[in-house]
Amino acid sequence: MAWWHEAKFGMFIHWGLYAIPAGEWKGKKIPGIGEWIMHRARIPKEEYAPLQKQFNPVKFDADQWVGIAKRAGMKYIVITSKHHDGFCIWYSEFTDYDIMSTPFKRDILQELSDECRRQGIMFATYHSLCDWHHPDYTIDRIHPMSANTKEEYDKLNKDRDMAVYRTYLKNQVREILTKYGKID
Repeated sequence: MAWWHEAKFGMFIHWGLYAIPAGEWKGKKIPGIGEWIMHRARIPKEEYAPLQKQFNPVKFDADQWVGIAKRAGMKYIVITSKHHDGFCIWYSEFTDYDIMSTPFKRDILQELSDECRRQGIMFATYHSLCDWHHPDYTIDRIHPMSANTKEEYDKLNKDRDMAVYRTYLKNQVREILTKYGKID
């Protein structure tokens, strides 16, 4: 944490499928921050997941993004590898709900981490512990499909297994920590 306190100035990039609806669902403005749209609009994963077929950021340019940060005096970049919606912006061996399932088919984490090292910027990721897409992640009060009573929660979670989810989560974290060089 010492380097982070010394760096003082960096870029935090929240980016994923939630950028496509940009705060609006089915023609209705959804209040709150964009990355929580699945929760706030109570969008079932079956309706939300098809956004991956639209995710095609052809203007993404890691060199440009890192260059802007560096010229501004930033010392680090943190990017959301996976937010609560469960979509992964890298190629993951543990799910097909990732960047390779999109028309883009380029590993954003790879490009950004390589460019950060090339330009001397620290690189880190934000990786959500929550995963509203994974079938074993427990439905809780912030889950888009949350319930009102303990009995409803028990019924919703009857066939979910958090031990299976924890293994999945640990595998993905290990993947990020071993595939992309030094993660700051």
